[in-house]
Amino acid sequence: MKDKVRIGVVGLGNRGFFSDDLYPGLIHVLAKMEDVELVAVCDEFPDRIEKTQKYMKEHYNIEVDGTTDYRELVVRPDIDAVTIFCAWEMHVPVAVAAMKAGKAVAMEVGGAYSIDDCWKLVRTQEETNAYFMFLENCCYNREELLALRLVREGLFGEIVHCDGAYCHDLRHEISYGEETRHYRLRNYLSRNCDNYPTHALGPICKILNVNNGNRMVALSSFASKAAGLNEYNRQMRGEDHKLAKVKFAQGDIVTTNIRLAGGETITLTLDTTLPRPYYSRNFNIRGTRGCYIENTQSIVVTGWEGAEEGTGSCLHNTAQFFAKYSHPIWDEYDSKGLNAGHGGMDWQVLRAFVEGYKQDLPSPIDVYDAAAWMCISALSEASIAMGGAVVDIPDFTCGRWIKLRPKVEWKYSL
Repeated sequence: MKDKVRIGVVGLGNRGFFSDDLYPGLIHVLAKMEDVELVAVCDEFPDRIEKTQKYMKEHYNIEVDGTTDYRELVVRPDIDAVTIFCAWEMHVPVAVAAMKAGKAVAMEVGGAYSIDDCWKLVRTQEETNAYFMFLENCCYNREELLALRLVREGLFGEIVHCDGAYCHDLRHEISYGEETRHYRLRNYLSRNCDNYPTHALGPICKILNVNNGNRMVALSSFASKAAGLNEYNRQMRGEDHKLAKVKFAQGDIVTTNIRLAGGETITLTLDTTLPRPYYSRNFNIRGTRGCYIENTQSIVVTGWEGAEEGTGSCLHNTAQFFAKYSHPIWDEYDSKGLNAGHGGMDWQVLRAFVEGYKQDLPSPIDVYDAAAWMCISALSEASIAMGGAVVDIPDFTCGRWIKLRPKVEWKYSL
């Protein structure tokens, strides 16, 4: 087993570096890990590199090299693993280059731009046998892990349908993308799709055993008109501002329905450019004996102690279930008093990568998961362009999903 993992970081924008008490950049989470050595950082903007180097030295006493070319970073012999936090469109090129250079890869979330990119990711991992993990942190959120355990223990009966969403008012972040050099703006100007499906879809796929006895087979997507960003910019910046007039490609609400080989269905929603009162992933699990409803923090289980179905006694009752079914990784996290981003799920997903790589344990979210979840963006884009036509979802396992994977239980397995 490796004592330390020497890491190179690609991408120093909001997700990679941005320092905030509630949402620290992922480099700060890595810096807190005793078995991680941060060796080098990379970003296309030199000022981000300089800012990161200065901050890491002052706050963590860590000196890191810097480069604007990820191809220089991935071939360094003093780096074991590459973490990818850059713009969505660069995730696959950087991951492929890193795996070909013999590095382990931890890749941040985002949707795919083409099915070819998904296949390239899969084939490169298969050819190189590089350790790969998709950093879908929501798979390690407390509530999603609770729901997963309740499903696995049979409390909800047979699962029939799941809902998931990315409901997040991002009008300011998108509109000021030119000033902050944020990639979302160019995507909303140019694409119309579910551009961020995996926060919702990842935990659902684990619940429905996708790529492990089940798979997604087809989808159909519709998008509303694009009006929210124009109105926001008219209000905030005036009628004559260019973003008040420009035609955004991205519809304000995108709805995607997915059918699975096992007969289950999934509904995904993207909702990021209209006013809304709160963030939600609208994570709902519906089974024959019970359900989990995120927005009211409600769990219904037929016959559960004193909770009558269809009554208010099931509202906001998840605490009753956490007492018995909480995942043990959270007990350890809480006992250490850590503060590591997005309520701790950033810490959990990065620990899963570091510990899995060090001990050569199966990746909890592997390249087949990444391809299956990311491809929803490209396929929803195609379906929307064809008026909601049904589009087949590729099988990136080439039939291996039919056979259950060997069961290897370890701390961060899903």
